[in-house]
Amino acid sequence: MSSHRLLAALGRPFSLGMLYDCRNESLIPALTLWDQEALEKEADERPQPNSDFEIVASDSIDSKTTALNVNASLKASFMSGMVDVEGSAKYLSNSKTSTKHARVTLKYSATTKFQQLSMNLIGPGNMKYTDVLTSGQATHVVTGILYGAQAFFVFDQEVSENEHVQDIEGNLKVKINNIPGITIDGEGSLKMEGKEISDVDKFSCKFHGDFFLEKNPVTFKAAVEVCQILPTLLGSNGENAVPQKVWLLPLKSLDAGAAGLVRQISEKFINDATNALEDLSELERRCNDAVRCTTIQQFPQIKKKVKTFKELVSQYKLEFMNIMAKKLPLIRSGKEKEYAFARILEKVHSSPFKNDELNEWMDCKETETKIISSLIDNTPNMTIVSSRSTLQLEINNADITYAVCFVFTSLEGQEPYLSALSKYLEATQPDSVQCADDFGEKEPWFFSPVAYRKIKLFKDFAMANKENKSIRFLATAISDNEKKGATLHLYKDGSLVTDNFEPPLEPEMTTDEITHNSVTLKFPPPQTKDTDYVVEFCVHGNDVWHQEMESKDGKFEVTGLQMNEEYQFRGRAKCAVGLSPACEALIKTLPCGPPENLHVECESTELTVSWDKTTELGSGVEIVQYILEYVCTEREGNNEERKLTLPATEPQLTQVIEDLKGSKEYTVRVKSDCGVAGLGKDKSVSVWTRAVDKG
Repeated sequence: MSSHRLLAALGRPFSLGMLYDCRNESLIPALTLWDQEALEKEADERPQPNSDFEIVASDSIDSKTTALNVNASLKASFMSGMVDVEGSAKYLSNSKTSTKHARVTLKYSATTKFQQLSMNLIGPGNMKYTDVLTSGQATHVVTGILYGAQAFFVFDQEVSENEHVQDIEGNLKVKINNIPGITIDGEGSLKMEGKEISDVDKFSCKFHGDFFLEKNPVTFKAAVEVCQILPTLLGSNGENAVPQKVWLLPLKSLDAGAAGLVRQISEKFINDATNALEDLSELERRCNDAVRCTTIQQFPQIKKKVKTFKELVSQYKLEFMNIMAKKLPLIRSGKEKEYAFARILEKVHSSPFKNDELNEWMDCKETETKIISSLIDNTPNMTIVSSRSTLQLEINNADITYAVCFVFTSLEGQEPYLSALSKYLEATQPDSVQCADDFGEKEPWFFSPVAYRKIKLFKDFAMANKENKSIRFLATAISDNEKKGATLHLYKDGSLVTDNFEPPLEPEMTTDEITHNSVTLKFPPPQTKDTDYVVEFCVHGNDVWHQEMESKDGKFEVTGLQMNEEYQFRGRAKCAVGLSPACEALIKTLPCGPPENLHVECESTELTVSWDKTTELGSGVEIVQYILEYVCTEREGNNEERKLTLPATEPQLTQVIEDLKGSKEYTVRVKSDCGVAGLGKDKSVSVWTRAVDKG
């Protein structure tokens, strides 16, 4: 411990010969080893001019302490609150308050001179106040100081939902890296392109420096102006420079009986403590973002829990820093072993405040918020109701008959984990408090299939009835232990009809029959006796809807359609409140009607089939050929359906079917083949062949 120690000044008023206590990082201004005259006489000074600009792209504690040349031990002291910083060092305390901020910092540093005490003072017998050495109040004396100044321009930009922090920080870095080379014209404008100026106008600036400014810059343009005058602010002879680095000599090297620094905390433990504090700070930022979220503003039940969580995290963070502040001097002075610091870190990782559990709770709240936001975003005709009194006003609105309210039933539920955190902070023996693993239900309400089903039902029903002015759609939070997660309340004329409303579901619509001028549709039995079905249709692409019909049996025959035309059909279930989402189908009518005057002459082994061309033919449709199909209806032997074709150009529409069996029933079917338009409506008949004459 006899070697010099290099220390960042951090805006503290160091001077040559000043005493310093490295155990608690404190200056001892009232005590000295030499009088002022000796110090001034034996001080050696030499110029050390230097200046530099540097980009600091990270907002972490490590990046900031590195930028200020803070060693691990001093970093631990700063994190524990033992060090009061000033000037440019206040940059250490400037942390982002939101995860939705992009941040890049421009650092300016300059040095002017170096001062040190000569060996004449430090040698034996040259100290005037030797009793100070053994007073135990200090561990080191300042023997060298590097003077200069630093400035940090902290640029922030808010990041929107559709932007990424990394992308914005990349853009920030490019713009800020150019600041030293940007010029200002005679009219006071930045010499930049219009697009660049509009970009930098989005930046805000916070200045931390060792310079006196009449007004700190808060914009990009003001920061450029200040950057250009910084070198002059040091003074023509550097008279405005302040200590940047100090060299400390252990008092034990002057007197073995002096107090000393017995041990330092290992960097591993300091890094672990840094990470723990960074994790807690990140949680605070996430909480800040959450309470500013519009959704949480609309649901005070969630906001209250997040604010409570943040208060507990902040309180624990402060207590952790206070414990560090107590332990560091004791360990450095040798009164406690380094293990005492390791024990603090062990308790962090084994307590209810361990990082995994804290993040899991916050993840849960963010997921809950996203699900609620999704419901709000996808239901534009819904009103959020934050209080019971507002709910009463909404459901009693004279302009409506019905109100359908999506009710979050679990937002006000108990939070065992928050109780565990609170008990841990209040406990005189916190180690006895159970960890969060022992508390509460593991599955949140929004993972429940029932809740997801309710959300989908509500969204679909609201969208299906968005044009219906007699229905009001609402969302609120009302506790209900029997209906975990969510339920739907139905109000009529201001009175609650049911606290478990089931809107009609989108029906399943199937095609029963298609002809040249009609379509028959079928629906399954309705959900309830009060549910009907409604069907409407239009020519595809026309969007002029026709013939809205109602049916309780679920069967619709839509007639009077055009041949060879594609129609769009829309079917909904209908209850007293409103309509279900629509199921849709595109159906094309057949190109022509059935052949006419179908006639069959029967013999014992053959049938002679004749027919006339249909008179119902779609526009632009031509019959290419006719298809005749026949099959024996008796289930014996090989009775597969057989097919014959006859060109439409034949003068006589007659076809003979041979090689049949006598006394058998046959079904004969004829239809038109209209080429690319498809097949027309068929015509069929059942006949018997005659008995075979055995004579």
